[in-house]
Amino acid sequence: MRGHTMRTAALLCAALGLTAAIGTASAAPRTSPPGTTAEQAGARQTAGAVLVDCLWHPQVRPDAFILACGDGNSRLASLKWDHWSADSARATGVNLLNDCKPYCAVGTFHSYPVVVRLDKPQTWEKEPQTQRYGRITLEYTGERPEQFAKVVSYPLWD
Repeated sequence: MRGHTMRTAALLCAALGLTAAIGTASAAPRTSPPGTTAEQAGARQTAGAVLVDCLWHPQVRPDAFILACGDGNSRLASLKWDHWSADSARATGVNLLNDCKPYCAVGTFHSYPVVVRLDKPQTWEKEPQTQRYGRITLEYTGERPEQFAKVVSYPLWD
């Protein structure tokens, strides 16, 4: 019983520490969205469409992208873009997905190779002069989570 209480206390302290760190980082002023280099900012001007992240920052050819904004339990990593245009984009990478067993806080992340496609550009409400991709499609090229189809598509947020 004491071991369980200690683990719970340690988990709560870690969660509070992470929350404090995120709060502090998000309060710091930024001149550009995180992960945006001058090269990416320039590319955004000519790319035609952007990928909007969880914090409503425009991304062009990001090397990572969070799919599950609420908890981060599904994300894309190691993205290598071979196409990016006003109408569509294509990359290869991995989908890191938490199995949430026995529950998400102690679950294990698994890597699944994917081809990522972006399409359905539309006007971005936050910046009406900018087009944003409206849909993301993942094609699992090898193993995939048991409950997932080989190809899955999701609408992207505005």
